[in-house]
Amino acid sequence: MDATTEMAEQHQDATAKGRAPLGSLRQAIRPVPDEENYDAVDIALLQLLATDARQSQRTLARHVNMSAPAVGERIARLERVGILQQYTVQVDWARLGYPTVVYLPVVAVAGTDIGLLMNSLTKLAEVEDINVVSGAYDLLVRIRVRNHKHLTEILLEAIWQIPTLQRTETLLCLAESKQQSFTEKLLGQLHERITS
Repeated sequence: MDATTEMAEQHQDATAKGRAPLGSLRQAIRPVPDEENYDAVDIALLQLLATDARQSQRTLARHVNMSAPAVGERIARLERVGILQQYTVQVDWARLGYPTVVYLPVVAVAGTDIGLLMNSLTKLAEVEDINVVSGAYDLLVRIRVRNHKHLTEILLEAIWQIPTLQRTETLLCLAESKQQSFTEKLLGQLHERITS
C-alpha cells in the first residue's frame, strides 16, 4: 500500500467515525508550555550558547563570573524545565542542493480532521514546518525543494493527492534577509527587560 492510499484510508476512517475537524489536533501540535522562572544569568548563558553552543562550561563560567560547576547546574536546570531544548546543527540547505523555500497556505475540506492532515504532511521529507493559522487558511506549510521540477513533482504526486486537502496556494520565497538570529535578538530583549 502506497503512502497516498494509506492517507486516504486514514481520512475516510476519521470521517466515518464522526471525528470533529479539530479532534486530533491536540496530538499533532506542540502544546504551549507554561512560562518558567529565569533570571539574568540564565538569559546570559542562553545568549552565549545561541552564538556558539559548543562552548565549554569553563568558558561560559568566565563570561558570567561563576564557577564551571555552577554553570553546569544552571544549564542542567534550563534543560530539565524545557527552556533549553536542544543543541542543533544549522545547515545551509542551498549548498546541499535545496535552495528553494516555498510557503503553502492550505485549506482543508470542510469537516476534515486537521490533525490527520498535519500528520500526512509531516511524513513528507521536504516539509520543514507546519503552522495552524487563523483566517482564510487552516495551515501554513513551509517546504524546501531543489528546483521548479521538484516543486511540481511534490505538489502533483504527494501534496495534492491528500484527499482532505481542498486547495493550496504556492508562495515562492525569492530571498531571505540577512539578519541576526531571532534567538539572539529575542534573548537580548529579554536580558534588557530583566536588567533594567
